[in-house]
Amino acid sequence: MSLRKIARALISVSDKTGLVDFARGLADQGVMLISTGGTARALRDAGLTVADVSEITNFPEMMDGRVKTLHPMVHGGLLALRDKADHAASMKEHGIAGIDLLVCNLYPFEATVARGADFETTIENIDIGGPAMTRSAAKNHDWVTVVVDVEDYAAVLDEMKANGGATSLALRRTLAQRAFARTAAYDAAVSNWFAGQLEKDGEEAPPRRRAFGGLLRQPLRYGENPHQKAAFYVDGDARPGVASATQLQGKELSYNNINDTDAAYELVAEFDPAEGPACAIIKHANPCGVARGKSLKQAYVEALACDPTSAFGGIIALNQTLDGQTAEEIAKIFTEVIIAPDADDDAKKILAAKKNLRLLVAGGLPDPLAPNLTYRSVSGGFLVQTRDNGRVTRDMLKVVTKRAPTDQEITDMLLAFTIGKHVKSNAVVYVKDGATAAIGMGQTNRVDSARIAAQRAREAQRIAGWDQPRTIGSAAASEAFFPFPDGLLAVAEAGATAVIQPGGSLNDQKVIDAADEAGLAMVFTGMRHFRH
Repeated sequence: MSLRKIARALISVSDKTGLVDFARGLADQGVMLISTGGTARALRDAGLTVADVSEITNFPEMMDGRVKTLHPMVHGGLLALRDKADHAASMKEHGIAGIDLLVCNLYPFEATVARGADFETTIENIDIGGPAMTRSAAKNHDWVTVVVDVEDYAAVLDEMKANGGATSLALRRTLAQRAFARTAAYDAAVSNWFAGQLEKDGEEAPPRRRAFGGLLRQPLRYGENPHQKAAFYVDGDARPGVASATQLQGKELSYNNINDTDAAYELVAEFDPAEGPACAIIKHANPCGVARGKSLKQAYVEALACDPTSAFGGIIALNQTLDGQTAEEIAKIFTEVIIAPDADDDAKKILAAKKNLRLLVAGGLPDPLAPNLTYRSVSGGFLVQTRDNGRVTRDMLKVVTKRAPTDQEITDMLLAFTIGKHVKSNAVVYVKDGATAAIGMGQTNRVDSARIAAQRAREAQRIAGWDQPRTIGSAAASEAFFPFPDGLLAVAEAGATAVIQPGGSLNDQKVIDAADEAGLAMVFTGMRHFRH
């Protein structure tokens, strides 16, 4: 173990959480404190002795603080290899003293973007000196300890106390990795924000390079399967959802829980809470029931009725505050996760008896129209696209059949098409009176999706004791065009009376003719919603 004693520390932080206690701990062990601007003021106000960086560099801060640590006295002190003769000679010749500890968290760029600051303000929150110092210290971790996270203050003080004011090589290497990861994530946030600004200015070409970074939210026991390693990272996006939610109770979230909860919440966010309650039930990232209702309880009951077998052990997402009556109804079956903008005291009390149920409150709903980026890995790279924020409205519908749809059919069509956006392709969704009647998903042909959904509707009929499946008299949506009439005919066989689809097939006219012959009303949207 190669121990390095800390004699001089440079501290420059935006986040001052725990700062004074940490600095006092350093001072108690005889460490000289060097600092800048607001950090120095905070330390002096706490009664600590602090040297300004300008005293070390013999150069004043200038240009509104843009230039203060970019100086050989700072970077020489961080980068020098103390046991290398020519480095030692340069330090002696130029009066450079070693800096043994750098404590630096960066300007709050991500938070500035998240609060919607203007261009100039955001630019001023791009840190230059901080990342430069951090990288210098991390590169020279054989001699220098670097701290970029408040969570690491205690570990540094503990090692110093145990080792006579020194830190171990193992800790310094761990901290160096965290430092490089922080500057990488920071630069990724800046470059992606800049790409977004260029897009707004009309730049159509994708950026030559893309980078993404994240902060560990929690290590996970395993991934999709027990033999896979996994962890959950957050990227600083202000979008409400599973990454920002507070878990009020229940077991630790698993990889699959997080993935499914995200799918559920993105779906239910399509429904404006001001327009009424909505509920989505998800299993394996696919909806197995979605409904709107006069109350949250009614929306849940209607969603559950679509496929109660699949809903067992599923994820429930709500677009309004979870209330006691709804919680009492949900508690009747096994549910893995509930996510909602909030939960009232009655709901919390009722669900507290379900020790394994995870209850999450997100504080709001994500904006379904925001063009956030989504990305997934492929061998040797990754794919990037904007989120599917397309939305079809009544005025976009083109009636292509002899019979025009009724107002109720149009309402159900639009709901079915919106849900179809969140169903794995190939997808066919049946909706009746504001609730899913059946959902067919993930098949290699559209005919199977239509027929599997109809089969599930018959099973739901059997369980509920209805006279007929709810697909009778429903509106059906296909998230992409019907390439042949057979898919449409399967929908008609299930009892649907109206169909919504994008159109655009070479066989559109044959499909339209089949719809007319079956007495269906059909509209084209001109927009598809593939989800692979």
